[in-house]
Amino acid sequence: MVYAKTKGIGLIMTRREITEQTEITEQTKMSKISFVSLFLFVSLFSFTACAQDVPITPNEPQKKKATETPKVEQAAAKPRMPADKNKFAIIISGIGGEAGYTKQFSEWTAKLRGALIENLGFAEDQVTVLTEKPQDNELRVSADLVRQTFATLSGKVNADNQVFIFFIGHGSFDDKTAKFNLAGPDLSATDYAQLLKNLPAGQVLVVNTASASGEFIKPLSGKNRIVITATRSGMEKNATIFPEHFIAAMGNPEADADKNGRISVLEAFNFASKLTSDSYEQEGKIVTEHSLLDDNGDGVGHPKAESGDGTLARTFYFDSLPQQQAGGNPELAKLFSERMRLEGEIEQLKARKETLKEDEYETALEKLLVELARINQTIKAKQK
Repeated sequence: MVYAKTKGIGLIMTRREITEQTEITEQTKMSKISFVSLFLFVSLFSFTACAQDVPITPNEPQKKKATETPKVEQAAAKPRMPADKNKFAIIISGIGGEAGYTKQFSEWTAKLRGALIENLGFAEDQVTVLTEKPQDNELRVSADLVRQTFATLSGKVNADNQVFIFFIGHGSFDDKTAKFNLAGPDLSATDYAQLLKNLPAGQVLVVNTASASGEFIKPLSGKNRIVITATRSGMEKNATIFPEHFIAAMGNPEADADKNGRISVLEAFNFASKLTSDSYEQEGKIVTEHSLLDDNGDGVGHPKAESGDGTLARTFYFDSLPQQQAGGNPELAKLFSERMRLEGEIEQLKARKETLKEDEYETALEKLLVELARINQTIKAKQK
């Protein structure tokens, strides 16, 4: 198999305080509908303003053309993004079975860990790696250590934290039970569901890039949880190339579809899915893996943002822009994080618009937008 190598909302225009508007003139008072429409317009207009100057560093530098003369002095490496103590990651890299797979899984694991720590603001001591052949601070991958890792993490995280879980390796499915291959006894999708249930984190992302991983969606699905799999069922049992493209997408500007300088989970998923499919086509081979995403908690994955899926993933980012914007100020960082949370809730509400009564939708949207405006006012005041 040939492996192909593989920006929230800025300060929205806050409404003048209601008392101010009343004193000016009653004739200029907006109706609820036009008020909401204005907020929506300004929100969308200012969406790209916030993160323009904080681009994400690509995983790999572009190759120089053969005709270019090498520079004598190399440009200094970009500084590592400040660590975000609100993010935790677990990378579970299973056994390869064959030397080629063992080597490939090890390389993907190293790239993923490097991307998280060097480019995406993950604290080094909050990224746990379990692998077949551990090095440095890595651990030997096994069922007992997986359980121990989750138990330790459960004592550290809270509702303000995000947890990122990645699976790299082989999976299996016997028509009843889906598992991920570890050293020694394997753990099933149901086992991992119980481990996730014990995590008090606010949001969780699970990316299972293994073969037969599609069967993990239903048991792992839940509220405030994104589940991505490399395959659409347990019957797609061939080794996957989706991880190669997903890991690369996390720091590839080309994956930034909305051009806001940030890579969302949805953007990385879409980009990796396309490159995976393209790779098979270029090789003239039958596609043996079809990636899925579920983030609305119904246990049903989809190959793109549809049927309610994709809303949470659209506003869930790998980087830590709030930390950068805060410039080391913990109070500001919390405000920026709160703003991102409200932005996410607004997107989720918009996705449910067709299922709500008009008045119900407008009331809920106005409440969120007013709260978002208040947060933006507070941030602006503290930045003076």
